[in-house]
Amino acid sequence: MAPFANLALLRTGMACLALLLGGAGALAFDLQGHRGARGLAPENTLPAFEKALRIGVTTLELDVGMTRDGVIVVAHDPRLNPDITRSPDGAFLTGPGKALTEMTLEELRGYDVGRARPGSRTARAFPDQTPADGARIPTLEEVFALAERLGARDVRFNIETKSSPLPDAATPEPRAFAAALAKAIDKAGLRERATIQSFDWRTLMALREIAPDIPRVCLTSEGSFDTLQRGKEEGSPWLGGLDVDDFESVPALVAEAGCTTWSPNFRNLTEALVDDAQDMELSVVPWTVNETEDMARLIDWGVDGLITDFPDKARTVMATKGLPLPAPVAP
Repeated sequence: MAPFANLALLRTGMACLALLLGGAGALAFDLQGHRGARGLAPENTLPAFEKALRIGVTTLELDVGMTRDGVIVVAHDPRLNPDITRSPDGAFLTGPGKALTEMTLEELRGYDVGRARPGSRTARAFPDQTPADGARIPTLEEVFALAERLGARDVRFNIETKSSPLPDAATPEPRAFAAALAKAIDKAGLRERATIQSFDWRTLMALREIAPDIPRVCLTSEGSFDTLQRGKEEGSPWLGGLDVDDFESVPALVAEAGCTTWSPNFRNLTEALVDDAQDMELSVVPWTVNETEDMARLIDWGVDGLITDFPDKARTVMATKGLPLPAPVAP
């Protein structure tokens, strides 16, 4: 990348050229709607995914867990979250609910996740969310079916395994989780449109063996939530047996893990790290970028995509940068 004085300008120009030639293909900027479009609709619900598709995204980003009866369901938290969950009697939970792994799909269906609890952190963070009373935690199969029903046959799915190596995490066993997820993707015939991401690289290592042709995305975070844990003698439990201190850079660590994409917390990213990762043929798609100033800066650095709660804002920034926009699904 050194021969180019302005990598961001070059990449923007190449993307625009690809669009003019009839398809951006691999050069397309990857706009990912985080948990659907969490800033605008209740997270990880069918209304949120439909909202993202109507706005126009390249990829639906979503989280998955697994029920006691082995069904892959779309939810961020390993336990029912009282900020967004109402019990069958219509009242918000008063504390963390049961773990998904302790519940059957039929039991889970009794809970409403279509609105944030008034005054909760979620409600304060996303005041423009349109409630969708009656929304249930969907299965992954239902999300796939929604995209098919709406005619979104090019949209991709970036699926995060909500797994944790920490004690009492109440998340599925990594290999069984990975196998069930690969089976669900295969059942839908979507291997060519799916990526699997995780902070818990144990699931990614398992998928490397179970379904090596499904691209994997290494999520990382440094700060109050730290998955790298530099300088820790026994290494980080999040990295699937690897140790960040054994590598010259985080991109080198990610490449060794066998991921094709690195998704860091955008606050941990620098332009030099973007260049370093792309020199290793890694795509760089930071999370979760919600302010237009941050979006513009990262695009100028040449990132390959963004994960955002506000795909509508991101489209506006992309347009000002001359990037091709993914087509919205027609009403």
